Amino acid sequence: MDADDRFMWMALDLARQGRGRTSPNPMVGAVVVQDTEVVGTGYHQAAGSPHAEIVALRKAGEKAEGATLYVNMEPCSHHGRTGPCTEAIIKAGIGRVVAAMQDPNPIVSGRGLERLREAGIKVKEGVLEQKARRLNEAFIKYITTRLPFVGIKVAMSLDGKIGTMTGESYWITGEKSRQFVHRLRDQTDAIMVGIETVLKDNPRLTTRVESGEGKDPVRVIVDSTARLPLDAKVVESSSAAGTILAVTDQAPPDKCRILAEKGVKIITLPAVEGRVDLTALMKKLAEREITTVLVEGGGTLNYSLLDQDLVDKLFIFIAPLIIGGAKSPTAFAGAGIKSLSKAWAIEDIEMKQFDRDLLLIGYPRPARDSTSLAANQNMTGA
Repeated sequence: MDADDRFMWMALDLARQGRGRTSPNPMVGAVVVQDTEVVGTGYHQAAGSPHAEIVALRKAGEKAEGATLYVNMEPCSHHGRTGPCTEAIIKAGIGRVVAAMQDPNPIVSGRGLERLREAGIKVKEGVLEQKARRLNEAFIKYITTRLPFVGIKVAMSLDGKIGTMTGESYWITGEKSRQFVHRLRDQTDAIMVGIETVLKDNPRLTTRVESGEGKDPVRVIVDSTARLPLDAKVVESSSAAGTILAVTDQAPPDKCRILAEKGVKIITLPAVEGRVDLTALMKKLAEREITTVLVEGGGTLNYSLLDQDLVDKLFIFIAPLIIGGAKSPTAFAGAGIKSLSKAWAIEDIEMKQFDRDLLLIGYPRPARDSTSLAANQNMTGA
């Protein structure tokens, strides 16, 4: 491994320390190196706080003169919540900048690196680019499409069941798997379920990590007719993140008013076949700077999102159990496909093991020429 790769790995590791805290900004780490010696490091901790480059330059002080700055994403060149990093880099006297990737934000996208070149700074880009892009996959999706990055979490048996025929589902997976899910919640902006999940399980949808320092995601309930009980835990349990209820105009105004008085934020969306338009919902969430959504719903919501090409990543927990039963719920319900040639393929699969449970993480490729009813229409969730 050459020096550029080694120090870029360090920048990437620093960037990861901001996971779940920087939204709607990317995770960025920076390393200042003078004659092979690291003289300054930093990472972006939260939107509105100093960028990674600024933190690293402050630590480096006068040692930044003529040094190399390693950063996993192109330094910004515009005024946002903070000033442009490019000007601080130039002022510090940095002699060389190594960036893993260009900033996909259209208002930056190469302009930062060009500004550095114009100032006489040597620039190298593309070092560990694929690693950098995977790290900030959610930011890339959000900033280029104005839609959040959507992951679906499923806990199922070996035969693909997420519950018994009577609806029992606690607990299919073990404690270590559940702790991993809470860490996922801690790293995401919003958690989404359908109303049927709330009615059946009455979950809190909060984060409970072992350290006790977890961040709750915004709770999003897809509920076309506002059936959400007034005493549901997502309404009554305190959380600074709050709860959003996505409804259609079929929701009773009086019920919505009472829920709003309890602190629930109501979003009224178009209805498609009587159900919430999920694409419209995702656009509304993005407008609220929600860049990541973790879905922990049932098979109907899962399939609806998948069939609309709204799913970016899958977290499939498989427990060593066989539940059986034609009427037992499955992870993806909906209309389904008629031919295996039109099935979704899961790519870039990563496997983890938690005691007896297996976790598969992958990226779904859209079904080809789907024959389901929703293929060319807005299929909906709940």
